[in-house]
Amino acid sequence: MDDKTLHVAMYPWFAMGHLTAYLRLANKLAAVGRKVSYFMPTKTIPKFEHFNLHPDLITFIPVTVSLVQGLPLGTETTADVPHAMHSHLMTAMDLTLPFIEATLRKIKPHFVLYDFPHWLPSVARPLGIKCIHYCTLSPAAVGYMSDYGRELVDDKWTEEELMKSPPGFPCSSIRLYPFECRGMAAAFNSEYGKGMLLAQRLSIAFTASDAIAFNTCVEMEGPYCDFLEKAFGKPLILAGPVLPEPPTTALEEGLASWLEGFKPKTVIYCSLGSMNARLMARDLKIGVEVDRGEEDGTLTKEAVCKAIKAVMDDSKFAKEVRENLSKLRAVLLREGLEDFYIDDFVKKLYGLVESGREA
Repeated sequence: MDDKTLHVAMYPWFAMGHLTAYLRLANKLAAVGRKVSYFMPTKTIPKFEHFNLHPDLITFIPVTVSLVQGLPLGTETTADVPHAMHSHLMTAMDLTLPFIEATLRKIKPHFVLYDFPHWLPSVARPLGIKCIHYCTLSPAAVGYMSDYGRELVDDKWTEEELMKSPPGFPCSSIRLYPFECRGMAAAFNSEYGKGMLLAQRLSIAFTASDAIAFNTCVEMEGPYCDFLEKAFGKPLILAGPVLPEPPTTALEEGLASWLEGFKPKTVIYCSLGSMNARLMARDLKIGVEVDRGEEDGTLTKEAVCKAIKAVMDDSKFAKEVRENLSKLRAVLLREGLEDFYIDDFVKKLYGLVESGREA
């Protein structure tokens, strides 16, 4: 394969955060001369064209979102409908299978990156196309919520099982709260797309892939990456950290917010909750998580004030947080780190192509 002929297709879930994360990676790949074909709902494309930094290499392929029962006319993304209708949108995305298969046959990319459309490997692999599950969550979150070594009941998740981390998980202090376990178990055991539970969809999407990719780096989540390689039995490919910068769209503000702590003038970092917050606070110890009611997730102004004060004073804890944050900031902002990861990402893609030829 010629050094500049690598062609990557992308088909993320129709949610703005997923679409944005995939475009970030597309821009990174195009910046080093790689071609990207990006499947996106037709009327959503104009919202993203301005953020396509390499229109000569990144091509948006319009996808018509099928009309399914229960889905309002004109729906294209999760932003168009309440959460209760997201399963119907997933059904509509599943119905695009024939179009995606026909287009992949025509454009013949080397890879297709996907997340929720678990069926992509079944249509791409017969065409000689490698399949990479590009996950918008962190390795720590995926590792905690993986079914590796867990005891599920009739393939169903229980709140009790989610209360504990899987065997061999790198950080024992990271766990979900009861109210989070209830919500997660309900979500995993609910239909997400006609005839498919969310947990089943995600499990197939991960296990059917040739490799799994994340937008992170070993400097932050190395042990969790090692854990996932063991859990899934396939290679992980890292695209590097999402470096702190002004979000290119309002859609990215959620992703960027937890990275604010790495900006040079930032003194504190605290978060209202999530696996990222627990990774930052309990493992990397570069911030503090705001305490919430473990049973119902209640958030109070007193808890927010307490968290802010905890990292603003001159206590031993606050000094340790600032010191740890300063060290990690120096690592993540060092010159050439982002280039190293994207070059390595591309190199590993080529490796997967070559390994397929040898087989």
